[in-house]
Amino acid sequence: MTSTSLVHKIALGMIPGVGDITARKLVSYTGSVEAVFSESYRSLTRVPGVGEMLAKAVAGHEYLDRAAKEAEFVEKHGIKVFFYLDDDYPFRLRQCEDSPVTFYFRGKADLNTAFVLSIVGTRNATQRGREICQKIVAGLSEHFPGLIIVSGLAYGIDITAHKAAMANALPTVAVLGHGLKTIYPSLHSGTAKAILENGGHLTDFSSDTLPERNNFIKRNRIIAGISDATLIIESGLRGGALITADIAASYNRDVMAVPGRPGDEWSAGCNALIRCNKASLVEGPEDIEYLLGWKPAALSAPVQTVLFSGMTDSERKIYEALKMDGEMTIDDIARLIDLPVFKLSTILLQMELAGLITPCPGSVYRIRG
Repeated sequence: MTSTSLVHKIALGMIPGVGDITARKLVSYTGSVEAVFSESYRSLTRVPGVGEMLAKAVAGHEYLDRAAKEAEFVEKHGIKVFFYLDDDYPFRLRQCEDSPVTFYFRGKADLNTAFVLSIVGTRNATQRGREICQKIVAGLSEHFPGLIIVSGLAYGIDITAHKAAMANALPTVAVLGHGLKTIYPSLHSGTAKAILENGGHLTDFSSDTLPERNNFIKRNRIIAGISDATLIIESGLRGGALITADIAASYNRDVMAVPGRPGDEWSAGCNALIRCNKASLVEGPEDIEYLLGWKPAALSAPVQTVLFSGMTDSERKIYEALKMDGEMTIDDIARLIDLPVFKLSTILLQMELAGLITPCPGSVYRIRG
């Protein structure tokens, strides 16, 4: 039986004109997603950013029936619905104020895993671009077997990144610009099906939404926000890859680009990003590891269960805080050491591999032993 809560979560994301930021205001003002749909028209007009038209749309409840049908569809097909207040909502996306209030995910990938990299680029990829993409993904897979590669299932660099991930036994997630009843482009249906074996499909569009140009621009914020960094491999001076790079930078995420030869049309965008200091130059997987501070598991420190002199200042603060408090959530730790959660996750993983801490359900950590 479909829960009322699920229907309300889905409905909130369906109302035209109610964007992700306004939706958060509605929930905050009323106290819960269910309460949004029980408030009077007059009360809704008092919410900042909600005028008469939006208040009428929300109070009219016309989207609840449509949401109920969507809820039946996702439950029938084993699709996970993520709501921004849920405990398992991806912590990287949680930090983005315009991340989707509700999104749909079909697949097996852990969206809260330690390492996530988005790779995007031109649809007109050259042989050189495809080979560089394959080389970088293969190199990263040797040190980070659980790394998730995120892209958009488009022609060119996107589909190359997905295929390279699967070829190297890495999970890969396709962020779609349409609903889960559709695969676009249809030529990639076979690859899309294979992605589900170890990765997944993600979208904030309801199942019957068809691919439209503006949808793909909107989905780029998810590609940028769900990962630790975005890598651009080949791009002209205009296009979706550069939009994704701008969004990633606005989220204070690392942006990287592979340089190309002067005069090459499909390297002009990457070269411009590097020239304007909007992206770090990347030539191989080792550059990404260095720029992001990723430490291969094989090179982790020996397992120890006591404080040792080789700890960084951040690791020492975390260890001492956990020793005093017993356990803390990742958000509490982030506030304690004044570090973004998406960067803190790498430090916590290294401490876990070193045998210092243990992760618990609900993104809680405690000292091992």
